[in-house]
Amino acid sequence: MHTRRRGSSGSDKPSADEPPEWSDIDPEDIESRVVELAEQGYDPSQIGMKLRDEGVTGTPVPDVKLATGKKVTEILEENDATSDIPEDLRNLMDRAVRLREHVQQNPQDYQNKRALQNTESKVRRLVDYYRGDELEPDFTYSYDVAVELLENE
Repeated sequence: MHTRRRGSSGSDKPSADEPPEWSDIDPEDIESRVVELAEQGYDPSQIGMKLRDEGVTGTPVPDVKLATGKKVTEILEENDATSDIPEDLRNLMDRAVRLREHVQQNPQDYQNKRALQNTESKVRRLVDYYRGDELEPDFTYSYDVAVELLENE
C-alpha cells in the first residue's frame, strides 16, 4: 500500500480436509495447550507456531483448525483468554510507539518519519475496522493512548 512495488503473490497452504495420520492428538488436549500458552503470554500466531514446532506431548500439530475444527482465536474466545486489542493492531501500535520514540531522538531521520506516518495511518485504518466490535465505539488512536494500552498488557 505504501510502497512503489506491486503486490507479490505468495504460496498457498496445501488444501487438506483432515489432519495427517501421524498427528492424531485429542482436540481437548490441543485446546487446553492453547489456553495454557495464552496464559503464559503468547499471541495467537505464536501459539500456532509453538504447536507446529513443539506440539502437544511431543507430537506436532500441523494445523489447529484441522485438528480441532476451530481457529486459535476461537478457542481463546471460548475460554475467555483473549487480549483487549487484536494482535495485528497491537503489533502496529507497538511499532508506531517505537518509531515515534526513535524520531523524537533523531529528528533528522526523514525515512523513519515517513515510516511513522505510514504506520500510524495503518493503525488508524485498522481502528476504523475494529471500532464497535473489538474496540469501544468512541476509541481513537493517539500516541498516548497506544503507550497506555501497551503498558497495561
